[in-house]
Amino acid sequence: MKGLVKYKAGPGNMEIRDVPEPTPGPGQIKIEVKEAGICGSDLHIYNADIAIAQNPPVITGHEFSGVVAAIGEGVTKFKVGDRVVSEAVYDYCGDCLYCRTGFYNLCINKRSLGYWYDGAFAKYTVVKESNAHILPDNIDFVTGAMLEPLACCTHAIYDCCHIEAGDVVLVPGPGAVGLTAAQVAKAEGATVIVTGTSVDGERLKVAKELGIDYAVNIQEEDVEKLVMDLTDGYGVDVVLECSGSEPGIRQAMQLMKKRGYYVQIGLTGKPITFDIETICYKEPHFSGSMASRYVNWEKGIKLVQSGKVKLSPLVSHHLPLEQWEEAFQMFREKKGMKLILQAPED
Repeated sequence: MKGLVKYKAGPGNMEIRDVPEPTPGPGQIKIEVKEAGICGSDLHIYNADIAIAQNPPVITGHEFSGVVAAIGEGVTKFKVGDRVVSEAVYDYCGDCLYCRTGFYNLCINKRSLGYWYDGAFAKYTVVKESNAHILPDNIDFVTGAMLEPLACCTHAIYDCCHIEAGDVVLVPGPGAVGLTAAQVAKAEGATVIVTGTSVDGERLKVAKELGIDYAVNIQEEDVEKLVMDLTDGYGVDVVLECSGSEPGIRQAMQLMKKRGYYVQIGLTGKPITFDIETICYKEPHFSGSMASRYVNWEKGIKLVQSGKVKLSPLVSHHLPLEQWEEAFQMFREKKGMKLILQAPED
């Protein structure tokens, strides 16, 4: 079969190659990939600027849905033909402090699908039974492929901060992750402001169509005045930073209220500078957000089933795997929103 392979360390070094079709071992399931989404971290893997353990040569891709094609010895939770999705984590030790306290997303020995183990930019992939989830019949494969970023957002919101009805939440970065996080915040009863720039015109339009309260082009509108009008001059209760841009991060910190919550979801791909004294003066609950846990997946699935979060409107393009370079370039240039790669039949 063909797969999109990061074949050695360093910038670039990615191409489609003929690779062996995998066979599931004990406790594993083999999945025929139906839909696979491009994540920002896939570009960071390409650029070699991501601090997550990698083991090239490795098939990339970790946001996907599919059908169980074969099961390994001892598998009891799944059968051939089941519709499934899988967490991006592939292996964790189960014994370190983080695993023992339920945060295996932070395991010191964690190894991930598409980074260390062969991922989903191919016709088939193999995952551990324990990392897979049944895809309910009322969730299609396209939406299923977006449950991984949704789980990352539910982790950020339910594990790393606190949102309650009446809060004002700022979401810089109106990409697929930003608009997913914004919908989860709306589901909790918050008033949500999504911000972007002129290049994000179509994305801000989608935000409005999804019912986000305010979709602001910061190059044309005064977002600071809006925030202060909505919050009696205090600033937003919660920041879910999804842009990964230095200007976006700086502005978000300025617009955050004292003792508010700030969660960094977007990756910057490089060191940035900001005024650390803001942390002293404002006493915020300041956190990053890394991947997801089992409970985050279950929460995300329920949010989709209830209709409170809609993911399929975020998909803008379906492209064959062979056009991965075009798709990556579109992502860089913010053309479209969520881009899906489809594996060849062979």
